[in-house]
Amino acid sequence: MVFPLDRVAWEKDRVSVAAVFVTHNSAAAIAECLAHLKGPDEIVVVDNASRDHTLEAVRHAAPQAALIANERNRGFAAAVNQGVNACRSELILLINPDAAPTGPITSSGPLAQRARQSEIGVVGGKLIGVDGCVQAGFTVRAFPTRLVLALEALGMNRIWPSNGANRRYRMRDFDYNRSQECEQPAGAFMMFRRSLFDELGGFDERFYPVWFEDVDFCLRATKTGYRNWYEPGSAAVHEGGHSVNRVTLPERQKYWYGSLLSFAKKHFDPYSAGCIQASSVIGLALRGIASSFSARRRPERQAYFQAMRMILTGSIANSPSQQSEKGKKQTFIA
Repeated sequence: MVFPLDRVAWEKDRVSVAAVFVTHNSAAAIAECLAHLKGPDEIVVVDNASRDHTLEAVRHAAPQAALIANERNRGFAAAVNQGVNACRSELILLINPDAAPTGPITSSGPLAQRARQSEIGVVGGKLIGVDGCVQAGFTVRAFPTRLVLALEALGMNRIWPSNGANRRYRMRDFDYNRSQECEQPAGAFMMFRRSLFDELGGFDERFYPVWFEDVDFCLRATKTGYRNWYEPGSAAVHEGGHSVNRVTLPERQKYWYGSLLSFAKKHFDPYSAGCIQASSVIGLALRGIASSFSARRRPERQAYFQAMRMILTGSIANSPSQQSEKGKKQTFIA
């Protein structure tokens, strides 16, 4: 049973809250976010080998923050694990550099009060775009099914976004003004207890460098017996796609399909994972053929066919052993 927020009032001992950021060439965004960030007892920033002035921006905007500077890009999941392990607080807010909270992040706030409940796993807040509208279809999603991932790989969810599987996956009928249970809060603005993080063993670093690691974390929390929650009383203005938009198309194909297939192999049976892999190959082939009709889209065609070949040869995803060796060296700057 999940109690209303006022039922946690008996917990008189105040708990501390930490805000954990993962940055990569995020100087302007992180400076803006830190300027709006108020309330947390700790701020930890893990930088994945930025080549811009992200480190200087963090030092200037939040000199009290603990700053971890990796010499290599260790990926989002590994950086999250670094950041959380550097915290002393019981409540952890994982927040993207381009997500600026609209209110203070404290232990008495709606997000924290919900996260303190022992039966709750991951709690997500409301994400608002720069246009002032709720980021529907992203703020909260259902867990991806085999059918959804196959349709996603084939590109059908873009061609036919109103199909039933996609509507449920992107929660088209979700009421974003009501506090309620959900499956997958967005990793851009989520809170969880440190004890839950430890129980689940942190984020899975095999999802490298990005995509599906937050889905996996939320799904593992649910499988362990917790209930994830959406709490609209806490919100953030989210630009979206800040770091990903700087990744080249060939890299995006490699990383997204690599993480997709890693997720499928981890959570589905071999037959279903094989169907998703086949759908990925077919979808990439169709995209490559479609891009062949325009000379200006030649780089796209090459990227699609390259990703297709990597899937067929099994070289698209990094192995766990490769991940554990990536970028071990770091610099901790208090």
